[in-house]
Order: sequence, then structure tokens, then C-alpha cells
Amino acid sequence: MGIAGAWTLTPQQHGDQRGLFLEWFRADLLAEVTGRPFPVAQANLSVSARGVVRGIHFADVPPGQAKFVICVRGAVLDVVVDLRVGSPTFGRWEAVRLDDADRRAVHLGEGLGHGFCALTDDATVSYLCSTGYDPARERAVHPLDAELAIDWPVDVPTLSPRDAGAPTLAELRRAGLLPQHGWRRPPSGAG
Repeated sequence: MGIAGAWTLTPQQHGDQRGLFLEWFRADLLAEVTGRPFPVAQANLSVSARGVVRGIHFADVPPGQAKFVICVRGAVLDVVVDLRVGSPTFGRWEAVRLDDADRRAVHLGEGLGHGFCALTDDATVSYLCSTGYDPARERAVHPLDAELAIDWPVDVPTLSPRDAGAPTLAELRRAGLLPQHGWRRPPSGAG
């Protein structure tokens, strides 16, 4: 992807008359691509109706929260937003289709925002997180923020109350609640 700290990965699939097998996550291969380990602290699964938009979510840095995201049923338009103040791509977003056909995945590092739009009913997204959920440090940017101008593929998205009431990028920046570019998670085992 064109945003530093975000990657797409497409696993090799092995299909025969019995069905399909794939390794949808391998920590060693991800570390080879990203140059850093990805400690898994929590796994989440969401099921969404067509037209649902979830996000744009991020966690306070430090410690931040990296994610590895795959759509295991249906299809979503997955969106990564650079929320790191001072980054050359600050405020830029990129979208990639994730679906149950090619089973592409997205990995995003700390300081990046994440959201998606369900393109099918029962779109099921699985994501691994580097830190556990902590409501005190979870944040959201309004997914329809005009400054971001994300091209969601739905005229009237269904939003949660939290996302519908989320502040804009400018409001979060004025409040000093956005991550800073250049922050790095310490290596595994370091304090």
C-alpha cells in the first residue's frame, strides 16, 4: 500500500474436491514483510449487513494497536487512514477489497486508522490485534468526515451511534488526540 505501515498480503490457497485450505496468518511471514514482530493479544470477529460502515477506529499511541484483517465471508471495502500527525501521507486513505474469494488480508501498524464497508450481507471480518481492547484509549474519526472524503460505496451507510457521533479529523487534531509520526513500538520483550 502507499501508506507506510500498511501492507496487503494474499495467501496461497490449496483447493481440491474436499474444499479449500490456506494459512491465513503466519507471524514469521508477516515479520519478514514488515520487518517487525506482530504480537497477537486479541482476536475479533464482526458480522455486518450490506451497507454497514465500521470505523474509522484507532488506539492511543503509545501503545497503539496494530491489526491484521481478513474477510472470511462475503466482501468488504477495507480502508486504512494515516492519522499520524507529521507523516508525509497524513490524512490520506487507501481502500482495498477484501473477500472470501482471493482472501487478501491487510496489516496496519500503530497510528493508522481502520474501517470498512460491508459490500454483502453477513460480511464476516476477522482481525488480530497487537493489544487488547481498552475503552479508555480507543478513539474514532467520523467515517463521513468531509476532510477525509472517503469514497464509501454506499449512499446512506449504517453507522453505530459511536461512529455517527465521532469527531472529525480536524477536531481530534486540535484536541491533541491523534498519534504522532515516528513513534515506534519497542521490540518484543522491551519495556
